[in-house]
Amino acid sequence: MYRILIILLLIIAAGPAAGAKKKYPGPKTYVYRYYLRDKQGCGFSLDRPSHFLSAKAIERRKRQRLKVDSTDLPVSRRYTELFRIANTEVLGTSRWNNTIVVRSRDSLLLRQLAQLPCVRDARMVWQSPDSIEKKEDIEWKVREQFQKWDSVKNDPYGMSRHQIEMLGGERLHEIGLRGEGMTIAVLDGGFLNVNRIPCLSEVQIAGVKDFVAPKNTPHAPRPSDDFFEGIDHGTKVLSVLAAQAPEVILGTATEATYWLLRCEDPDTEQPIEEDYWTMAAEYADSAGVDIISSSLGYNEYDNGIGTYRLQDLDGKTALISRTASMLARKGIVHCNSAGNSGMNSWKKIGVPADARDILTVGAVNSEGKIAVFSSVGPSQDGRVKPDVVAQGSPTALVSGKGMLAHDMGTSFSTPLVAGLVACLWQGLRQKTALEIMDLVRRSANLYEEPDNIYGNGTPDFWNAYMIGQSK
Repeated sequence: MYRILIILLLIIAAGPAAGAKKKYPGPKTYVYRYYLRDKQGCGFSLDRPSHFLSAKAIERRKRQRLKVDSTDLPVSRRYTELFRIANTEVLGTSRWNNTIVVRSRDSLLLRQLAQLPCVRDARMVWQSPDSIEKKEDIEWKVREQFQKWDSVKNDPYGMSRHQIEMLGGERLHEIGLRGEGMTIAVLDGGFLNVNRIPCLSEVQIAGVKDFVAPKNTPHAPRPSDDFFEGIDHGTKVLSVLAAQAPEVILGTATEATYWLLRCEDPDTEQPIEEDYWTMAAEYADSAGVDIISSSLGYNEYDNGIGTYRLQDLDGKTALISRTASMLARKGIVHCNSAGNSGMNSWKKIGVPADARDILTVGAVNSEGKIAVFSSVGPSQDGRVKPDVVAQGSPTALVSGKGMLAHDMGTSFSTPLVAGLVACLWQGLRQKTALEIMDLVRRSANLYEEPDNIYGNGTPDFWNAYMIGQSK
């Protein structure tokens, strides 16, 4: 199991944890995922996609010559209403997987609803724990200025130069490819102080959305004022993509537009995380994003509920992996961290890093050698994983305190690649998502002889651009 990059690092940096337990808020509740048999009664037709898809989603499909199919149709309103009549709370749906996620305090009722004729399968994906780990309150005061020793005089890239040069990214920047006109969605678990950190003040944020269900009573409203509180993992990821602090740090795609989507609950690790992620990915499609950068992954859940086996890493067993494997068919390039399990007994990638038609990103050090923690492949059906590697041991970034940091993990090698994908695609706008990913793999130094540790190796985005120009 790897949570959003080693939350332990955050705790160590912030201070000691109290280690005490506190009662989980609200009464005991349960959440079930129901797999529906069909979409009868959805009220829409494939002949009129504008009735159920956003204009941006349709435009992206047309540009890449992709057909609208039955997975794009919404979940049946008739079926959704059946669950509402049963006095349960519908937390969300997935049109691509034809699923519905429902919460109730009555576990017996949720089991009985699995017998509805419209339900093909059902499984519990969340139950409120008896208690959660209570950590000491942390005062996250934002530093307004960097330290003198953080800067590299007369170098606009500052501490980020090497990690970008390793990928040939500075050459794309030199010809004006910095992600302009591209939209990137960052799927993560927390974006602490993104709205307050000076070097992120110029980031073009199209919007934010929280997909994590409220923790207390079933019908409690979700707080709207805490999106930029919590953990800073997503803040660090965004800084790798978009920070602008000349002579200190520059992101790989400073001129791209961003959606910040929270879909990870740091308090528990349960299968519902896959539903949150799926809803966020489908929302990103509707928002018209071109690229998803996600540094999330799973293989083991609390209490063993839904924990995966190695044979499940086939890109189609896990809900989250099935969703990720659909993204290219919707015209989206998905970059996902390989995971940080290289030193533990699991060792392998998790889900959705096993998905098909995505860029799974491992981590290397500044010399290009594999980071010992970087998860290995291949997928269980023999596909090369990771797809590529980038510097993640360490990566220069900005923390939720607004401080320059050098942090470890595939979580941070991933946005290096995602940002440069945006730059590459800006220059090769006629290419499809599948074609862009193929160019990235082909440009890598081990493409002719890939392995299960480095995958295709370190990509050269300038090389990818030149190959793409010639085709």
